[in-house]
Formats: sequence, structure tokens, C-alpha cells
Amino acid sequence: MDLAQWLTAFKALHEKARRGALEAADERDYQAGREELARALVAAQRLTTQPGQSPRQALRVARALQVDLESPVRKDRLTTFDLSLGGFSALVARAPMSDEELTATLRLSGAEPVVAGVKVAGMKAQPGNVRVSFTFSRLEAAAAERLEFAIFDAVLAGLGG
Repeated sequence: MDLAQWLTAFKALHEKARRGALEAADERDYQAGREELARALVAAQRLTTQPGQSPRQALRVARALQVDLESPVRKDRLTTFDLSLGGFSALVARAPMSDEELTATLRLSGAEPVVAGVKVAGMKAQPGNVRVSFTFSRLEAAAAERLEFAIFDAVLAGLGG
């Protein structure tokens, strides 16, 4: 099977998974396909995985999603630059404190929003704003699965799938 055929088959499995219509054998193939595609893309992005981290956890995609960022002292509406199972980055007008307790609500198209605790992982000042990287500190399994669907939707769209 060549790459184009594999991608077509993977996209069909992805759509079945989105509908919750995978049988056990298809589920195994789909999960293995996610891992294989993530491994190839992580290598292409020249990302390194941390000990115990799978390529699916390290995979990062360019994806603009609306995010409501809240804490006891702020409420901002942001747009993500990139997204992974580990977190996201976005521009903010006013940088949060590195120890600020934050909650992010990511709006996913066609799915329930992902609500998770986030922490500041890094900041880079830019003219007029700050690019902040956030890591998820609390992400439930169901929310992680919705997020992973959004990540692979972006991957497949980028590959013409």
C-alpha cells in the first residue's frame, strides 16, 4: 500500500472513529495509525519526545482555535497558534503571572469545548503583546480524546486528507 492509499484508509477510519462506529479490529488499526502518523510527523518536525512520552503526545499542529482564558484576576479571549495534547500557544496583551491559576476553554468545531487547567510554560515578548505557551495541568480523558480528534483533523487537512 502506498502513502496515498494509506492516508485514504486512515481518513476513513478517522471518520468512523469520530462517529463512534469503529469495531474492535478497526479500533486497533486506527490507534496504531494515529501513532504511526504522529511518529512520522514528529520526526519531520524534528521534535524530541520526553522519556515516557509517545509521539502522539509530542505532535504539535498549527491550529487556530478560540480560547477563553480565565483566572480570579483575568478573563481573556485568545486564538491559538499551535496545539498539542500537552498544551497550546497564543498571543496575549498582558502576560499572566507564571504561578497564576488559569482555566482554558478551547472551542472545538463540531465538538464539546475542552475545559482544562493550564500553566504558563514559557513567554516571549513581542511588539505590543506576549506569545505565551501553556501546558495542560488538568485534562480529563474525554477532553484529551476530543482534543486529539481536533489535532488529527488538522493533520489530515494539512495533508490534503
